[in-house]
Amino acid sequence: MKRIQIINGPNLNLLGKREPSVYGSQSFDSYLEELKIRFSGVELLYFQSNVEGELVNKLHEVGFDADGIILNAGAYTHTSIAIADAIRSITAPVIEVHISNVYQRESFRHHSFLSGVCKGCIIGFGLDSYRLAIESFL
Repeated sequence: MKRIQIINGPNLNLLGKREPSVYGSQSFDSYLEELKIRFSGVELLYFQSNVEGELVNKLHEVGFDADGIILNAGAYTHTSIAIADAIRSITAPVIEVHISNVYQRESFRHHSFLSGVCKGCIIGFGLDSYRLAIESFL
């Protein structure tokens, strides 16, 4: 059974409440339950933190055992060399995901420190960005 770790960064704990015009009205927890049903043959693990160092620690913890990591680092995408270094340091492939199309938003969101060290990026398909990332590992 494949083991895929989903890691969400800052403010993603507020999905369903936060800016529904950008992020939709569904909570991540309810979406995760849908994913677990759809991909019943995959072990889907979930972690969320608003703290950069906790995201780095989780990458270190799972990055040598997971079959894949789906990472939505939120705003840290545009600022964190530490997360990029953590991705570079592990062996598990990482897919960078974003719910919104960051290229249709503020210009500071157009640069990612993570894209260059990830296996790939899925951007702008709403919560389905996570489903597409899972499918890329299967």
